Amino acid sequence: MSSACKRILLKVSGEALAGDNSFGIEPPFLQGVAAQIADVARGGTQVAIVVGGGNIFRGMAGAADGTDRVTADLMGMLGTMINALALSNAISRQGIKSKPFSAATMPSVADTFTARDAKLALEEGFVVVLGGGTGNPFFTTDTAATLRAIELECDVVLKGTKVDGVYSADPMKDPSATRYSQISYDEVIGQNLKVMDTAAFALARDNSMPIIVYALDDAAGLAGVLEGRGRSTRVGKPVDDK
Repeated sequence: MSSACKRILLKVSGEALAGDNSFGIEPPFLQGVAAQIADVARGGTQVAIVVGGGNIFRGMAGAADGTDRVTADLMGMLGTMINALALSNAISRQGIKSKPFSAATMPSVADTFTARDAKLALEEGFVVVLGGGTGNPFFTTDTAATLRAIELECDVVLKGTKVDGVYSADPMKDPSATRYSQISYDEVIGQNLKVMDTAAFALARDNSMPIIVYALDDAAGLAGVLEGRGRSTRVGKPVDDK
C-alpha cells in the first residue's frame, strides 16, 4: 500500500481502545492511537475514522441476555459515541483539528453525519471521527466503516485490531494459524474468516474498496502500514483479476 493515499478510512475497534483491560478506555493506548493518526494527518493524508463500541457495550451480547435486539443495538451505538468523543478529543490534543459526527441525531453532542459535511470537514483539514455506526440496528460498525469509506470516496479502509492481519484461524486460540499477506474478498467470505463481518467484505467487494488489516500497536505505526513497512493483510481483488 502506498503512502500516496489522499483519503483513508480507519476502523478502530472498541476492544482495541480498551488496551489490556476488558472494559472501558485505556488512556495511554488511546493517546498512542491518536498520535499515530495525527502523524499521518500532518503528512497531508485526509483521515476519517469509524469507531466500534465493544469496550462499552456490545449489542449482540445484550440481545443474548434478553434485551431486544433493536434496543441493544441502539445502546451499542451510544457506546460508539463515547469512543468517538474520546478519540476526537485525543487527536485534538495532538494539535490536529478533529470533528466528531454521529449517525444518530444528537446535536448537543456532535454534528449529524452527512457525506457532504464530512467531506467538507476533511477538505478543511479536520480528522473526522464517525460514531453511531450506520445509524441502524442489525448493522455492525465494520459495515459502517466500509459504507462510510465508499460514501466519502476514500482510497482504502484500514482495520486496526489487536492482531497483525488476517489469519487462517484465530491466532489467539490456534498458535498454528497462518497469516495471509494478501487475500481476495471471496476467499475471506468463503473461508468465513472473522476479522470483519461478511456484509462489510461483500460491500467492499462490490465497490472495489481495498481493506488493510493491521495491529493498532504495530511498531511502524499507521504511517508505516500505509507505506508498506508494517505487518498487515491486504484484502482486495485477486492479483490476476483485471
